[in-house]
This record gives sequence, C-alpha cells and structure tokens, in this order.
Amino acid sequence: MLKQLSIYAENRKGTMQHITELLRKSDVNILGSVTNDSAEYGIIRMVVSDTDAAVRELTGAGYLCRTTFVIGVEIDDHPGALDELLKALYNSNVDVNYLYLSFDRDSAMPIIVLHTEDIPEVEACLESKGFVCKHGDVI
Repeated sequence: MLKQLSIYAENRKGTMQHITELLRKSDVNILGSVTNDSAEYGIIRMVVSDTDAAVRELTGAGYLCRTTFVIGVEIDDHPGALDELLKALYNSNVDVNYLYLSFDRDSAMPIIVLHTEDIPEVEACLESKGFVCKHGDVI
C-alpha cells in the first residue's frame, strides 16, 4: 500500500501554486497527483515523498488534509497495458474509485495509483495475477 495525501482547497487563482510552494519549502517531492475540482472547492490527491511533513506544512497553512491508502501497480509501457490492468480488476469484480499515473523513479516504469474499497484484498488479487504492487510511503 501507498499513503496518499488529499488536500481540500478553494478553487481560486494561485491555490495550487501556493500548495506546491509549501511542499517545496518542506523538501517534499510530488510523485503523482490528480486534481478534481468543482465550482468552489477541489480535491488534490497526491503521493508524495514525505506525507507526514506535507500534512504538517499544509495544515499549518490552513488547508484541510486527509491521508488514505492507495495501491500502486507497476505496468508495462505499451499500448493496452492499462486496459490489461483494468480488465484484471473487472474480471475480479473490483470497482476502482479513481486512478492516476505516476512512475517508478528507479526503473522508469509507469505506476498506476488507484483507490478501491478493500486495498489489501485487491493487492493480493493483483499480485496473484502477476502484477507488481508498490509498498511503502513512496513510489
């Protein structure tokens, strides 16, 4: 499992840059991210190099933060690789709440970051089908 940071922020000019500035000042690297917005607020989901430091810095600046666990799955870099992963999940009756892309800094392999309801069970399912899941705090 990987730890993910979710930041709830106003949808206004400069908010994302302010968040990245705070993370830079704390020496926190963004390893993968996706942003979902609405008219007034957005959710920024990230896998970062130091989740605890990011939460301290961002909550100190007034942002509402939450951490959750997600699955990082290494896939090959070729057309259809994501489809193969999603087909394996579909065939196992697994719903994916959301996903986004990152990559392994050491191997340069794509990593799909995804959230499901039963993370340990889904990780075990994927590993039994030959997929490589990433563990720890960072990709």
